[in-house]
Amino acid sequence: MNLPAALKLDPGKACDEICAKIQSFLNEMRRRGAVLGISGGVDSAVTAALCVRALGKEHVLGLYMPEADSSPHSLRLGRELADGLGIATELEDITPILEAAGCYRRRDAAIQSVIPSYDASYKSKIVLPNLLDGGTYQIFSVVVQSPEGVETRARLPLDAYLTIVAATNFKQRTRKMMEYYHADRLNYAVAGTPNRLEYDQGFFVKNGDGAADFKPIVHLYKSQIYQLAEYFGIPDEIRKLPPTTDTYSLGQSQEEFYFALPYDKMDVAIYCRDHDLSPSQLAEAIGITPEQAGKVFGIIDAKRKAARYLHLPPLTLL
Repeated sequence: MNLPAALKLDPGKACDEICAKIQSFLNEMRRRGAVLGISGGVDSAVTAALCVRALGKEHVLGLYMPEADSSPHSLRLGRELADGLGIATELEDITPILEAAGCYRRRDAAIQSVIPSYDASYKSKIVLPNLLDGGTYQIFSVVVQSPEGVETRARLPLDAYLTIVAATNFKQRTRKMMEYYHADRLNYAVAGTPNRLEYDQGFFVKNGDGAADFKPIVHLYKSQIYQLAEYFGIPDEIRKLPPTTDTYSLGQSQEEFYFALPYDKMDVAIYCRDHDLSPSQLAEAIGITPEQAGKVFGIIDAKRKAARYLHLPPLTLL
């Protein structure tokens, strides 16, 4: 698959433009540095590298915020990144806060309403059907794995699905609370890490990972983030790691959880939709059938409609 020319960056020029904006943003906000969550993924890695380039490593704080379901690889990769950038870091284990809020208890009760044998010793995730494997409807299922490794899958009714999502959203909102604590004590600004694909399709939690004082990569497609990662010399393991949610205890790709296709194909699909290209043109570009391409466009439109609420500021009568 060849990326459209518009998705290919001049990394040096893009870096200079973004860093100038970061400096302008902080001057406008009268903040002296930036704080961000370090997840071990490419988006937070590139955001951190941009902040270091714009502000200097002494004005950037990275936060590790693992919880009970986090992959240990995330913390290891985050530390490797921060050590390479030379930035200060803090470790905030958010598990006790989540337990106190009932995050795990509420989620587990919703899963048990569908799979009664499930308990806290199991691992779990929620998934969408694969569009390219013949999945037609975007209806979530829950997948659980017993301590013996036996997997069970069940379709989620709406109330159970909404409860699981609402409970897991505690994680993103708790992390953002921690980011703002450190930002307030240091007079720093919070840097957000969503990319264009996530922002466009509503793949973020309102007042959670969707909250930030500035979002330096929100205009960039995911494939462009990887181009900047190569430019910055981000560690190979981070650049080669498939995007994951790292939200559920079972391993989970982003397309399995939310997107219809892998990120590189979704980037092209978003580009084609925004430039009024046909399903046949998308199909040819990414190697799927025109019928599948039409479904992708429909999913993009539906998610944009649902994301409108997430993008809205608080509504007032002022």
